[in-house]
Amino acid sequence: MGTFLKGPKMAVIWTVLRVWLGIQWLEAGFHKLTGGFDASGFLQGAMAKAGGDHPAVAGWYATFLEGFAVPNVELFNTLIPWGEVLVGLGLIIGFATIPALLAGAFMNLNFLLAGTISTNPTLYTVAVILLFAGAATYYYGVDRFTVPYLTKRFNEKKETKTTANIA
Repeated sequence: MGTFLKGPKMAVIWTVLRVWLGIQWLEAGFHKLTGGFDASGFLQGAMAKAGGDHPAVAGWYATFLEGFAVPNVELFNTLIPWGEVLVGLGLIIGFATIPALLAGAFMNLNFLLAGTISTNPTLYTVAVILLFAGAATYYYGVDRFTVPYLTKRFNEKKETKTTANIA
């Protein structure tokens, strides 16, 4: 069963999911880049959700937002839209697929921790499923060629270093 889920036939399904996920990220990032994105209001709203009888945001996360995110909002105003665009492009073409999935899932997790539901649970779940699919996720993508090449180059350098240390 495991080989079927990670084989070329299922890779078609993983590729469709990967490209769909990439389009979601690319569109979100593009709208932020072209629409004058400012995370200040989002951060203030998230911190406000930390109070009351049934807070949607954990106190520790609100403390992180207040102590780190708000003072560095300009950094987040750059990182979020460009991160979304780069995750989207990586997923669409299948380049740096695993890091893109991890970065996207990390952003979704942070949006969820900030009390924003929207599409985040769906995008997070798809990213996790694709991470479990492993190399089948990028079977039809640039990584199908770059990962073996880079692995070979890395191992060659490692062998050269080991041989030099022995001599």
